[in-house]
Amino acid sequence: MLEFFQNEPQTMASEYSLTDVLERIYQNQLALEAAVMELTLWTEQQNALEVGENVRGALHTIGENAGHIKQGLARLRGTDLT
Repeated sequence: MLEFFQNEPQTMASEYSLTDVLERIYQNQLALEAAVMELTLWTEQQNALEVGENVRGALHTIGENAGHIKQGLARLRGTDLT
C-alpha cells in the first residue's frame, strides 16, 4: 500500500491541500454516521434492541469526536497547511 502512495503523481499535492483532504474525510465520517444510524433504526424496529444499543454507543463516540475534529480542521484552515 505504501508503494501506491509513492507512485502517485506529484501534481496531486498542488491540487489538494491537507486540510481539503481531511475535510473530505470528515464529511465521509458524517455520511457514514448517518447511514449507520438509519440501519440502527431499522435494526431496532426488528426488535434487535441490544444491537441497537451497542451501535448507538459507538455512534455516541463518533458524535463526541466530531466537534474536536471540526475545531481541528478550523485551526488547520487558519494555518493553511498544504
